[in-house]
Amino acid sequence: MKMKQKQKLAKEWFTTLQNVICKNAEQLEKEYGSNVKFKKKKWKHGEFRIIKGKVIEKGGVAFSNVIGKFSKKFAKKIPGTKNNTNFWSSGVSVVFHFNNPRIPAMHFNTRFICTQKSWFGGGMDITPCLSDYREKEHFHKILKKMCDIHNKKYYPKFKKWCDEYFYLPHRNEPRGIGGIFFDYKMNNWEKDFLFIKDVGNTFNNIVKQIAKKKMFKKWTKKEKNMQLLKRGRYVEFNLLYDRGTKFGLNSGGNPEAILMSMPPSAKWK
Repeated sequence: MKMKQKQKLAKEWFTTLQNVICKNAEQLEKEYGSNVKFKKKKWKHGEFRIIKGKVIEKGGVAFSNVIGKFSKKFAKKIPGTKNNTNFWSSGVSVVFHFNNPRIPAMHFNTRFICTQKSWFGGGMDITPCLSDYREKEHFHKILKKMCDIHNKKYYPKFKKWCDEYFYLPHRNEPRGIGGIFFDYKMNNWEKDFLFIKDVGNTFNNIVKQIAKKKMFKKWTKKEKNMQLLKRGRYVEFNLLYDRGTKFGLNSGGNPEAILMSMPPSAKWK
């Protein structure tokens, strides 16, 4: 399959997934009794959508397709840029910060990047502010089952990568309860693409399952305060360590779309 065709298929999937995830989120709002919809904002390299509802206090779902050239300094960190710093990238990223502190913040992204090499990357993780062992166990069980369909080595490898990646060294603590994270996936394009699609559909189902189970539960001011403090950690990670944030800002991305991951409010002691 030619690279142009691969790019076309990947781009079409990412736009489809953006629509599916947004529709699912709006359905959650509707079931809660809210008619809030996403506000869409197009820019020259894609479209990002923001929702501020009763269930999702702030959520962002962004699609991008950027073609450009890396700076020589940044290109040193990217495969396939030794002789040519041109790149093509497309992907979708999602962050949901829920109003109810019993529902964890949820993050997901998948991307396809082409330089003189090409690869998929992405993953998902959730960040609760209140511990729920059963939810954690169920979340990882779903991820393992999905990964095992494609390769039995994926889950332990990608879980470990996620645990190491979503970590705040200055706090000596993990950002949340983990998930899966992978990058530079460039083995078999067809198989990798099927995996990428499965990751997206699995995230969509996880959002639905967790939110529906907890969105009507009551919470206290103390629990909301705990959520705001945990969101502070989220901000610290995204601004200090997140590779997606750095990649977006160094590849001509839209700062508003890149920083949509920031929570609506946060707190530090």
